[in-house]
Amino acid sequence: MTTNGTASAASAPEDAGNDYLEMDLLRFTTAGSVDDGKSTLIGRLLYDTKSIFQDQMEAVEEASRTRGMTDDDDVPNLALLTDGLRAEREQGITIDVAYRYFATPKRKFIIADTPGHVQYTRNMVTGASTADLAVILIDASRGVQTQSKRHGFIAALLGIPHLVICVNKMDLVDYSEEVFEDIMDEYTDFAAKLDAKDLTFIPVSALRGDNVVDRSPNMTWYEGSTLLHHLETVNVAADKNLRDFRFPVQTVIRPNQQFRGFAGTVASGVVRPGDEVMALPAGTKSTVKEVTTFQGDLNEARAGEAVVVTLADEIDVSRGDMLVRTGNTPTVGTSIEAMMCWMSEEPLAKDRHYLLRHTTREVKAFVDDIRYRVDVDTLHREQVENLELNDIGRVLVSTASPLFFDRYSLNKETGAFVLIDPYSNTTVAAGMIRGEGQDADKVAAEAQRLSMGERPQSENVVWEGLNIPREEREAKQTHKAAAVWFTGLSGSGKTTVAREVERQLFERGIKTMLLDGDQVRHGLCGDLGFSQSDRSENIRRVGEVARLFFESGAVTFCTFVSPYRDNRDWVRHLFPEDRFFEVFVDVDLETARERDPKGLYAKVDAGEIDNFTGVDAPYEAPENPEITLQTAGLSVEESAAEVIRQLEEAGIVPAA
Repeated sequence: MTTNGTASAASAPEDAGNDYLEMDLLRFTTAGSVDDGKSTLIGRLLYDTKSIFQDQMEAVEEASRTRGMTDDDDVPNLALLTDGLRAEREQGITIDVAYRYFATPKRKFIIADTPGHVQYTRNMVTGASTADLAVILIDASRGVQTQSKRHGFIAALLGIPHLVICVNKMDLVDYSEEVFEDIMDEYTDFAAKLDAKDLTFIPVSALRGDNVVDRSPNMTWYEGSTLLHHLETVNVAADKNLRDFRFPVQTVIRPNQQFRGFAGTVASGVVRPGDEVMALPAGTKSTVKEVTTFQGDLNEARAGEAVVVTLADEIDVSRGDMLVRTGNTPTVGTSIEAMMCWMSEEPLAKDRHYLLRHTTREVKAFVDDIRYRVDVDTLHREQVENLELNDIGRVLVSTASPLFFDRYSLNKETGAFVLIDPYSNTTVAAGMIRGEGQDADKVAAEAQRLSMGERPQSENVVWEGLNIPREEREAKQTHKAAAVWFTGLSGSGKTTVAREVERQLFERGIKTMLLDGDQVRHGLCGDLGFSQSDRSENIRRVGEVARLFFESGAVTFCTFVSPYRDNRDWVRHLFPEDRFFEVFVDVDLETARERDPKGLYAKVDAGEIDNFTGVDAPYEAPENPEITLQTAGLSVEESAAEVIRQLEEAGIVPAA
């Protein structure tokens, strides 16, 4: 049997050589429960695309006959094509990560066949860490298993943008459309918790070849593409980060006094001659003089290309430094928060140092704190003292010298790292950076700055009174201005009630404005996260904006979780005492979870959202709110009526 991929490239026609080298490359991984047929599926892909050497095929056929593993049609056990270890062949399972290479006329492929057993989670993380796409198999006869969900969670954690759910062994359920749709519905509901962006379902039989390479005559009800066609056509070019230029320097090349270049691989973004760049950590600036390779100079280099960059100025740059665009820099710091998979049989020790390898930089590091461990079966968070083999947890890591990093969700190349045991030189953990570590002193200082009565202001500015004072505006209206601040847990009904109140008052001719948390975080507060200091700054900004609307004569509604009592008290003091109404939308956590109108609690349980109020971040209920709404027992209409009634009694709006 001739080959049609990596093996056949050497015998390709000369004029096709360049086309082969320039073909698009797709890296994908397979995962799923034990015996779901991952190795068989890959074997079928290789077999049906004729991507196997003759001697390989003969060896598999001989092994299949010896072990009595051929099927009724005398087709050998295709799983043996990827089960390379003796223990794998004997047990019929995958233990280590098996990489296979093949190509079609449309694309080249690198496959990582990863284990399905729980104890080999670290191997799955290793195989999937560089994947553009994940193929997760589900046995149609068994339905969605815990491991199917586990691997979906890990794929989402690793930021794999495309998930293909292959419902395998359809031949065992008589190619039932109903079975396929039930599995598709169940897994779609689960994937919603993972924020999966591209989810594709394909019914297949790896053993029989249905819908793997060729369309199945047994499932005419399925109108989608085959697995191979999807792999050939899925768009992965758009997944590369071409916006943020990051160039970790691997080595300095200086063959003579006339040439000094910096070699490395463009981690992300694009670099061109003439670009102004900055060298980190020094912060010195220069201009790119040339971008060159062994074959000659380039007009530009993109993410993934190995090049040598020369600069117009003689600045100090060495291995481990990073060249970046001057107006687009990564975070520079010695403290990071990350999701980390522990890969060592020796548990994590917080009282010893490790070596942290990040891009081309290696620094001494300590794991200062374990925020929680994720139970990958239930996706719940657990408080633990250490991480053990295959555990995945949220950790705080400090380093002896600064790293130059981005969040993993934005840039996989600069958002990933590994920990190395300095004594055995083995890799003990792989991490995905979620953001800068929160410094306790910084948080405390920020909270103090936003304490009651203290308002920041720019230097060299003079306060100008309002052109038309609020009192004049109110004199021409039928109502007074007020600030109505709705606070409560996510899912309590704050926004729903506030919208109903505003609509009713607007219909009565009242001048209104509603500020909602989701709206301001799309613009005004789009640069803020959800740490304590960021939450405080979010409320400060909203309070100042609300005050401006208040001074325009509007009844201003603000719907914000605003979990900290001091922040709400600070906003209260921006307004006259009788014009601020704190509305506590009181609901228990379980009711809020059941409602979950935006799917946020589901994402919390899936490990996608951290520092979520009421779950793993505190909520300080109001002590003396003007209005309390028990929305578990009140309808939206009843709640709105109560707010309007009290505004009428306070003389803010006239009675209807």
